[in-house]
Amino acid sequence: MHGYAIAQRLKQVSRDALHIQQGSLYPALHRLEEYRWLKAEWRDTETGREAKFYELTRQGRKQLERERTEWQRLAKAIALVLKTAE
Repeated sequence: MHGYAIAQRLKQVSRDALHIQQGSLYPALHRLEEYRWLKAEWRDTETGREAKFYELTRQGRKQLERERTEWQRLAKAIALVLKTAE
């Protein structure tokens, strides 16, 4: 996906809870590229405009799984704390 499509997809799957501004999205995408978690290439969009398209690398998929596991651990811990506060 290209950057704008990524932002729109995040908005869609989060049911409008996440609105990622370009000033935050593109620096993050560039950092992920530097870490080699994303690869990018310039291509034409459906409208004929040129855009940078991003794709997870194998390293990126591994990192995503580590982040997902850590997020699930953290979410469970927070749920326990909130349950205790009831």
